[in-house]
Amino acid sequence: MSVMQTSHPYPHWMLREIHEQPATLTATLARYVADGRFREDTCGPLRAWLKDAGSEIVICASGSSRHAGMVAEILIEDASGIAVDVEYASEYTYRAERAVKNAAVMVVSQSGETADTLAALRRAVGAGHPTLAMTNVDGSTMAREATASFPTEAGRERAIPATKSFTAQLLNVYLLSLLAAEAKGTELPTVGLEELAKVPGLIAEQLAGWEESVREVAARYKEATSFLFLGRGVHYPVAREGALKLKESAYLHAEGYPSGELKHGPNALVSEGIPLVMLATVDRQDAGSIERYEKVVALMEDMRKQGADILAICNTADAVVARLATNVIEVKETREGLLPICEVVPLQLLSYFMAINNGIDVDHPRNLVKAVVAE
Repeated sequence: MSVMQTSHPYPHWMLREIHEQPATLTATLARYVADGRFREDTCGPLRAWLKDAGSEIVICASGSSRHAGMVAEILIEDASGIAVDVEYASEYTYRAERAVKNAAVMVVSQSGETADTLAALRRAVGAGHPTLAMTNVDGSTMAREATASFPTEAGRERAIPATKSFTAQLLNVYLLSLLAAEAKGTELPTVGLEELAKVPGLIAEQLAGWEESVREVAARYKEATSFLFLGRGVHYPVAREGALKLKESAYLHAEGYPSGELKHGPNALVSEGIPLVMLATVDRQDAGSIERYEKVVALMEDMRKQGADILAICNTADAVVARLATNVIEVKETREGLLPICEVVPLQLLSYFMAINNGIDVDHPRNLVKAVVAE
């Protein structure tokens, strides 16, 4: 096992970086918001890019960054009506010229150097598209070559599995959705910014409890070798991210699906030995969120009848989900678009504890590097 120096209490960089997320989210928010308003110096270029974007955006990314892009697709479309398409960066580069949309292009990359994402950016720049680069390195190649730069403030991430960089990306895409709504006149960002400002504190309040609960849950699943992650709407990308973390950190087979797709094939895999991780949080102030939640609960009831082992990520004191699930991890309620930032943290902890329980060097998973700089 990779163990850091004893000058701090964390045995691995991954766990330390999970715990750094309240601070990195606060720093990222402060870069773009002051006194409850968007800062003109940092948000002016984003507003200009959105103006150039018009009615269509293409997002190119890979891995965890693509999952952040999938969250962006839903948030931006719902908030503003701007059409968003998310492409694998490695596929976008090789599309036929006539198939590439005449749209603004946003690339998402932790390092800002990812080879296939950089190639996608350069193709978009060459075609004359307005481009935006969301990276965690302000001076990266993508940040320099794009029309506008949209950096996070996650700081250096030493563990290969993305944790604090991913939640910072989620914060940025939420900000972008508010700016898009402002640009289209569909919603004033004031309330969204007020709720977003509470998120770092919400995570800080819950981290110790999550760590204790997830450690216990991971011990119960020590013998499991395959997991299915399920989420609806904006929670589907989080399900995919949870599955990816488990693959890369703990070397376990895991797949993320939209909840409604389970009965279209994957249900054949559901058995006592393959746990279902179901995202069942809800924003009680959002009618769409309530409808989604009710569908998830109905599916949970069906899966319980099948004898499924269910790990649910749910709201604090949700007795309905607690009755149906085998194990629960509780998350305090917030706005629907902000729930992904909170609910992904227990999934990060699940992958961490599953990995160390199996004696894996969680900071340096086999066959992986921090930045894929060659295809």
